[in-house]
Amino acid sequence: MPIKHSRIAGTGAYLPPRRLTNQDLANQLASQGIETSDEWIVSRTGIRARHFAEPHVGSSDLGVLAAQKALQAAGIEAADIDLIICATSTPDMVFPSTACLIQQKLGIRGCAAFDVQAVCSGFIYALTVADALIRTGSARCALVIGAEVFSRLLDFSDRTTCVLFGDGAGAVVLEASEQAGIVASRLHADGHQAGMLCAPGAVSGGAILGDPTVKMDGPGVFKLAVTALEQVAHEVLQAAGRDASCIDWLVPHQANLRIMQSTARKLQVSEDRMIVTLDEHGNTSAASVPLALDQAVRDGRIQRGQTLLLEGVGGGFTWGAVLVDY
Repeated sequence: MPIKHSRIAGTGAYLPPRRLTNQDLANQLASQGIETSDEWIVSRTGIRARHFAEPHVGSSDLGVLAAQKALQAAGIEAADIDLIICATSTPDMVFPSTACLIQQKLGIRGCAAFDVQAVCSGFIYALTVADALIRTGSARCALVIGAEVFSRLLDFSDRTTCVLFGDGAGAVVLEASEQAGIVASRLHADGHQAGMLCAPGAVSGGAILGDPTVKMDGPGVFKLAVTALEQVAHEVLQAAGRDASCIDWLVPHQANLRIMQSTARKLQVSEDRMIVTLDEHGNTSAASVPLALDQAVRDGRIQRGQTLLLEGVGGGFTWGAVLVDY
């Protein structure tokens, strides 16, 4: 029998309809006595707008809508899925997992379903796990989802973090194949850097202990992210026996335009070969890579037969990369 590989059979994405421009956010913050502006946000981040979910909408709701689009793109039914992995830092509830809630909403029964929590690297982690399970024969057709309602974790008195994040979901159908689609992947974490980017609250006795909103050392994150993304890109290329010239499209985590530009520059990938959705989506954490991937597939930039480098870096501190022959 041929060696099993996995390939991306379809992509999907969903953004909640409520769109906030930088000016909308600046007006909201001004009512609280906090100053910011479109120019200030764009110059530091590259973000111009983001989407926020309504209070009654959870990560599972966004994830289901993205998953349905991915299923349609792959030309398969929900019943064909035998594995669901959801990457999220904003689950609907403590348990069961958001993946289980998505499974129920899709009408699927019996297949494995679980969450992966690696913050902004979550989709890269989830894709790597799904690929490994398909390669071992434990699954044949997986839904891999990144879904976030990060707006729930924001401190709107801190302009250095509340302007960065948005809500959304992206998904891929990953299926067993005789030909390699996922060529190589590498994952890393350094828990010694846990305090650099975190939401340090916890639930105990029916109450929240500590502060559950996002805390970030911006300069520290920037420095670590630039180094980590370059290193893991070279690792995954080396594992694949290739060099950076094979990359047709760089699909990075959408956190900060300067981090993304630095990564592209160090890999000698021209910026016009880098997918950027940050300006309209903000940082959607685990949803950012599949959102960017789906947009570029649907607008025709990413074509079958091209090679993609997907990268993520986030709290934990976590980082990783996946090389894909799409």
